[in-house]
Amino acid sequence: MNDRVVLHADMNNCYASIEMLHHPKLRGHAVAVGGDVEQRHGIILAKNYEAKKYGIQVGQAIWEAKQKCPKLVIVPPDYDKYLRFSRLFRRILSDYSDQVEPFGIDESWVDVTGSVNLFGTGEQIANEIRERVKFELGVTVSVGVSYNKIFAKLGSDIKKPDATTVITKENYKEVVWPLPAADLLGVGRATQKKLERYCIRTIGDIAKTDAKTLHGWLGKWGLFLHSYANGIDNSAVKAESYELGVKSVGNSTTCPRDLLNEQDAHIVFFNLAESVSERMRDLGFMAKTIQISLRTNDLEWCERQAGLSRPSMITSELTEKAMEILRKNYRWEKPLRSIGIRGTNLVPIDGVRQLTLFDDEVKRERMERLEYTVDDIRRRFGHNAISRAILAMDKKLGKLNAKADHTIHPIGYM
Repeated sequence: MNDRVVLHADMNNCYASIEMLHHPKLRGHAVAVGGDVEQRHGIILAKNYEAKKYGIQVGQAIWEAKQKCPKLVIVPPDYDKYLRFSRLFRRILSDYSDQVEPFGIDESWVDVTGSVNLFGTGEQIANEIRERVKFELGVTVSVGVSYNKIFAKLGSDIKKPDATTVITKENYKEVVWPLPAADLLGVGRATQKKLERYCIRTIGDIAKTDAKTLHGWLGKWGLFLHSYANGIDNSAVKAESYELGVKSVGNSTTCPRDLLNEQDAHIVFFNLAESVSERMRDLGFMAKTIQISLRTNDLEWCERQAGLSRPSMITSELTEKAMEILRKNYRWEKPLRSIGIRGTNLVPIDGVRQLTLFDDEVKRERMERLEYTVDDIRRRFGHNAISRAILAMDKKLGKLNAKADHTIHPIGYM
């Protein structure tokens, strides 16, 4: 049986590249996409290669990036524009296979095993995709070609920008094993630190370590990493649309001022929950689980979640659950600088619903209709045409337009 042929295509510096395409005068300058400094949304979301030369990194504070590069041009994010490019990008990929699985806005896997007789080898298809994206969209992509998803993803990261990297069963030990362990999909910061304690620094070190030993260090996750490092991954490329691939919808924000108490958090959570619930309705989903993220003013971070008594896309119910999780897990020993809320375990709105004797179903139905009415008013007259009274309690915290600055979380690999 022939090996599978899997591609992973990744748009290079997606946000920054799209902004420079729309603003040609920015070419040749160090450019970064970032939030509003005045509102303290001062984080670098993306940067171009000129900015990278100064050591600017994604997630870095804008003030810190400006110290490295005083002439750095900061452009505000435009997610609607990025999503439009994402759809056009996937449309090109779908010309070569019906198995296209998004892994974020700017990257996707494509299984072209059944297409090689039509379009040529995996490398030839990858090169054709690169040329088409460059010509039709004006941005560049890097493509990894391999016999599984893990190595295809790794290949797209090895050479940037505008490059094709082929990883085979014959060359993966030479190409993959010398790379840092952190480059392997599934090795996050916490796992990397654990591995370093045992002098495991490269992907080859993971591959050569006994699987039982890794299991003892990392639990079952160690077994996954041992398999991935040795090129063992049989997971299929799922033929799903971007919308069907959405597993959670969330918002987080760096607040205009530090949050000092529950009332502050309640205002911001309500604002964020409005955006989350509205976009879930747009996508046709309800959430079964609510997850919150908290970051203190000294940048300590944690994330907690809890299930709802029943699936919901009602703003007040999402907010109440977020506050319940906050009360159980946070003691206000330090102010909060940023918080986030995410609806996960999504189910279709038009699916079967389990009614209960303990809830006022008529009242709940009215609340849902009210949410849709608010959505319609905002679509027609703008986001600020109607506002919740709670947001007027604090002008700084209440004026955030969470809908304009949102995060969609596509289906995760693991």
